[in-house]
Parts: sequence; structure tokens; C-alpha cells
Amino acid sequence: MTGNPENGALMEIACDESGSDGENLTGGNTDVFAHASVRLPVETAAAYVQEIRHRIRSPATEYKANHLLRDKHRAVLESFLDPAGPLRDGNAHVHLIEKTFFVVNRAVDLLLGEGGDGDRDRDRDGPEAITLFREGPRTFGERDWRDFLTASNQLLRVRNDAAATVPTDVFFRTVDALRDEYSGTTAGVIVGRLAAARSRSRAESYRERMRDSPVLFPVLNPLLPAIVSTARYWLAEGRPVRLVHDRQNMLTPERIAWIMEAAPLSNVQLVAARSDARVQLADFLAGITRKLASDELNGRGDPALTALLRPYVGTDSVWGDEGSGLRLGTAEANSAV
Repeated sequence: MTGNPENGALMEIACDESGSDGENLTGGNTDVFAHASVRLPVETAAAYVQEIRHRIRSPATEYKANHLLRDKHRAVLESFLDPAGPLRDGNAHVHLIEKTFFVVNRAVDLLLGEGGDGDRDRDRDGPEAITLFREGPRTFGERDWRDFLTASNQLLRVRNDAAATVPTDVFFRTVDALRDEYSGTTAGVIVGRLAAARSRSRAESYRERMRDSPVLFPVLNPLLPAIVSTARYWLAEGRPVRLVHDRQNMLTPERIAWIMEAAPLSNVQLVAARSDARVQLADFLAGITRKLASDELNGRGDPALTALLRPYVGTDSVWGDEGSGLRLGTAEANSAV
């Protein structure tokens, strides 16, 4: 692609992610997942990458977001995000996922949703999930809330330690105790619904499916729904889209075929990030966004940088925390509890 195409012409969108911990969303190394996408000509992207290298002057053979996030390179970071910078004019987008909310949302959807299947591309944020996520910590306290998150993560994840207690037993002991102790609260009522016999039947059916057949779409891995959301964002312009994505073990031919049908996309091409300057810029943006969003989530955000980041953040991001969501610009933060 040598320039922005005319209406109807194929768009190539380069993508990368930051914050992947597989299915370990409540005890991993990061609390935010970011999937970034960039629409730029290859030559333009290469020139911007070269400019960044020239300004930073690091001996590293491959630059990452942490180079731009260093205090001494603040000016480079600000110019990268600035409306007059390389990603201007709507040429970049980031889909954010707050990992603990993602777990709560998936658990509530599996056990209480209409389909009860934890649909792999559905980032629908029902009112019960949002309410439980926001009310749970202040109702249950830090320890009980952490126990609920851990039990939910273990229930939903495909891979569990074979020597560990059965995930369904742990989960339902946890929600039974919370229901009994906090029965007079809003959060207690919701976990009471999660503890019901119908929910247990759904959970046991889900675990049986995990044991009996290969899992093509792990419901807790955020990469697949993030790619679908990214694709639909660009497809909304009314032109066919081909994604050029950094190589990921998760992106098997079968999953790529499903993504292409679900979005739908014209093609998905996997490349090594260092071989495509557009993917390198997406890598920068994903890492920067993950770090700045995590800072906002944990009360240590930088207002100036968050303001620069906000135009890139997708309004369909999966985000439950209200205060940081308002500052970042996610739609979920504007939903009433």
C-alpha cells in the first residue's frame, strides 16, 4: 500500500499486541491487554521508525515501547502520540481490555447469559457483570474479591493443574460463601445467581467440553476477540480489510479462518514485527497504551499523556473501572452501575 486508498479499495492494517499472559488474567504480569492497529504506507512507517531511532539513539537492534517510555525520551513519546504526529488523521486505533473485568464478564456471560457459551468474539458488557465488578470489591473486601476472581479464572481457563482441586468445586464453594455472607447486598444477589443449580449445570457442561475435545477458542484469551473488534472498527469505513499481524502462536490457520469469517476480513498475513515498519509502530502503540492505561487504572496516571492517548482508544474497549475509563475514553465507563 503506497497511500490511503480510495473508497472501495483494499486497506492494509498492521497490528500488534501488548500484555499477553495467555489465560492467566488474574495472576499474570500485567493487568491490561492492548491490541493496536495502524494504517500507514510502508514507506511512511519506515521513515517514522528511522526518525524514532535517530532521536533515541539506543544501540538496541530492535526498539520496543519501553524505549519511548523512558523519562529521558518524554519528548519523543509525546511527539509519537501528538495529533500532529505519525498516527494522525485517524490512522491508528487501540482496543483495550481490563483483564479482571474480562474474567468477570466472561464468567457472568457463561453462567447467566442467554447462550451460556462464553461466546469467543463477544465483548458484550451486561449490566450484571459491570455491577458485580464495581460493587464486588467494596462489598466483599480485598481478600474475598481476590478469591472470587481467582476461582472464576480457574473455572474458565482451559489448562489447569491436574493435581489441583476441581475448578467447579472451588468456584461454587467460593460463590456459596459469598452469597451466604453478603445476601443483603447487590453484589451478593448477583453471586447468588451465579451459585444457583442452573449455573452449576452450565459450568459443569463447559468443563466437560474442555476435557473432551480440542479447544479452538479459549474464552479467556483476549487476543481473538481483540482482533475481531479491531477488524470491525476498520471495516466500518466500508472498505475491504487485510490485517498484517505480528506472528503469534495463538493464531493458527483454523483460528485465522474463523477470524476472517467473523469479522469478515479479506485476508490475515502473519509477519515478524521487525520485518514490517507498520507492525513496529503498532508494537510501540500497543506497549505505550498498555502502560499508560495500567497507570490510570492504578491511580498513577499522567494527565498529559492520557489526554494524548485518548483519541486512539476504542470506545468498544472492555473496561469496567469507571474513573480510569472516563479518563481513557472507553464506552463501558459511561455505563451506569
